[in-house]
Amino acid sequence: MPREFKITDAQHGAAFTVRVVTKASSVEIAGIQDDGALKIRLTESPAEGRANAQLIDLLAEVLEVEPDQIAIVAGEDKPSKIISVEGVTPGWIEQRLGRGE
Repeated sequence: MPREFKITDAQHGAAFTVRVVTKASSVEIAGIQDDGALKIRLTESPAEGRANAQLIDLLAEVLEVEPDQIAIVAGEDKPSKIISVEGVTPGWIEQRLGRGE
């Protein structure tokens, strides 16, 4: 049974939870956690916001949006974060992420 990726319809876009692993050997979307969070591996360290910047760049590329449309709205200094993407729907995100597969 596939895990459910949870995307919330937000006031001006969509929001979802990610779990970030920093200092990984590659940058990739690694799948969906049991709690519905999107697991993402980043090569950068969390120091000085480098991992957060890499996360935003990766999501902008995958979701085909501008980086300034993406915001970390909670958990900026933690592995679990809530991401908001302005101007898109949950369906847009699901489509770009291959329905979370």
